[in-house]
Amino acid sequence: MTPILEQIKEQLPRGAKLKDILYEGADIVLYTENAEFLLSAGTTIRDIVGKIKKRVEIRAAESILESQEKTEKLVKELAPAEAGIRDVFFEPEFSKVIVHAEKPGLVIGKAGELLRKIKEKTYWTPEVRRAPAIDSDIIKAVRAMQHREADYRRKFLHKVGERIYGPKNEIDWIRVTALGGFREVGRSCVLVTTNNSSALLDCGLSVSAHHLSKPYPYLEAPEFNIQKLDSVVISHAHLDHSGTVPFLYEYGYRGPVYCTRPTRDLMILLQMDYMSVAQREGKKSPYTSKGIEEMIKHCVTLEWGQVTDIAPDLRLTLGNAGHLLGSASCHLNIGDGAYNLLYTGDLKYQNTKLFDKADAELYQRVEGVITESTYGDGTLPPYDHGEEKLRTLAKAALARGGRVLIPCFAVGRAQSMIVTLMEDPEITVPVYLDGMIWDATAIHTAYPEYLSRYLQGQILRKQKNPFIDPRLKGIGSGEERRAVLTTSHPCIVLSTSGMLQGGPAMEYLKTFAHDPRNLLLFVGYQAEGTLGRRIQKGWKYIPIEGRDEGLELKLEVQTVEGYSGHSDQKELMAFIRALKTRPKKILANHGESMKISNFVRALHREFAVETSGPKILETVRLR
Repeated sequence: MTPILEQIKEQLPRGAKLKDILYEGADIVLYTENAEFLLSAGTTIRDIVGKIKKRVEIRAAESILESQEKTEKLVKELAPAEAGIRDVFFEPEFSKVIVHAEKPGLVIGKAGELLRKIKEKTYWTPEVRRAPAIDSDIIKAVRAMQHREADYRRKFLHKVGERIYGPKNEIDWIRVTALGGFREVGRSCVLVTTNNSSALLDCGLSVSAHHLSKPYPYLEAPEFNIQKLDSVVISHAHLDHSGTVPFLYEYGYRGPVYCTRPTRDLMILLQMDYMSVAQREGKKSPYTSKGIEEMIKHCVTLEWGQVTDIAPDLRLTLGNAGHLLGSASCHLNIGDGAYNLLYTGDLKYQNTKLFDKADAELYQRVEGVITESTYGDGTLPPYDHGEEKLRTLAKAALARGGRVLIPCFAVGRAQSMIVTLMEDPEITVPVYLDGMIWDATAIHTAYPEYLSRYLQGQILRKQKNPFIDPRLKGIGSGEERRAVLTTSHPCIVLSTSGMLQGGPAMEYLKTFAHDPRNLLLFVGYQAEGTLGRRIQKGWKYIPIEGRDEGLELKLEVQTVEGYSGHSDQKELMAFIRALKTRPKKILANHGESMKISNFVRALHREFAVETSGPKILETVRLR
């Protein structure tokens, strides 16, 4: 038993009847066979937490738990019918009962009153999770797998804790290595190493044409050793940040991957789609469904603002990044404050209808920053201008009898479009959601607490949910798609892929292209080398795979530039300026090479600190 567990045992009263004391990652859980102590141990646990400064929880040993049948019956009797309980799961390995409800607050009760009653009467520790307003196969599958693998996860989390609380040395050095996503957009991957530990910040793949020969991070670099990797931290679900994570598990990694709950669900959706698309196109995916399953088993979800140890000398805090559902900036406290590194991931430092702006005030100290630079050398129109332009262009096309095709990313951008379009009462035509957009939207309905305060007010207080508006029509089959393609009535189609690199959007483009009344509207970043970027540049005739003749574009083509989940140079600098401490070193990544160079110079002029834009495979010593 490690010293910290021995220290806790010494502080417990006689008669605590401790059955077990285990790690759950960085958390410490006491399992007692004494029901009276279980219900009265609050003061004791608070005293222990005050001394060791770690999260400690007490739960019932399995031997004293009420039966599952009686517990489920009690839960449903205590909760009002309008709570909408969907499922009740039991994890005896963790002494937990998990309740999925449409209105979790009604199961929790005022000040947690109902949860206390459940624990007092059954000794199970209750957890309540929101059931999505739209059924999601992904959420069901993830929750079912985690319940099914509870015994494995208990042993795995204890092993993680043993590593976290194991021996460590004084910090001698701290280095970051650019394995992907530096001076480019795609395959983001940063390796952070000390003389004690190592962690990956993101592990993505490239979705543009530039890196088809090498779309993955340089995991073969000598600095990277999968056997010594302590943890993986995922900032958000987009494939250029999460798309290669299952590959790590296919090749032997069995450590944790840390992210928020929405990020976990969305990245699984995107990874499964990536694997499916590769199979349809006759390409080889770097992983199978087995890799995704292993990732789910080893996923440790965190809330924004929650501080947790992820290695003997690494402490992680995630904060709202404003970019995507559950997206996070990642703060590493290294060596008990020896150095504090902030990795922004993708960042939006401006309030939008969908998300509140990135949180710059969460972190007390920051010595080093790795900042995204997608639009680091320029400016973007204000977000509300983008909303207005979207509505204006769409309504003009509809008024002339046209159809509107908006190729967009299934996760994030599509939901922004939905919120904007559904708020306009003048848009009365059907809005079709094709590709993964419907599934991604279902996941958004499960996590309103990660949406903007504005949307939370609409959904939770006014019961006005834009994601279940009757104008929205999900396309779930080829037959339904053909019905939309053959109609001549005005409509709006949101479809993947966002860069016109395949996907159902290409089917709509082939049908809509000949009619000048129709509109092709770009709302997202179009990477160099993609078909979307070529059309943006003015191509009126495009090659079509499998056709001898190309496709002539007679429809109107427009771009809404302000509708971005990224920040421009002004916002990025404002974010850094808003940090509680001035960083001493700023590294720029996630941007095209020339934009990085310009941004780095601007950062140096503004903050008069060391700035650089490392290249792929370069290593920078932070300390």
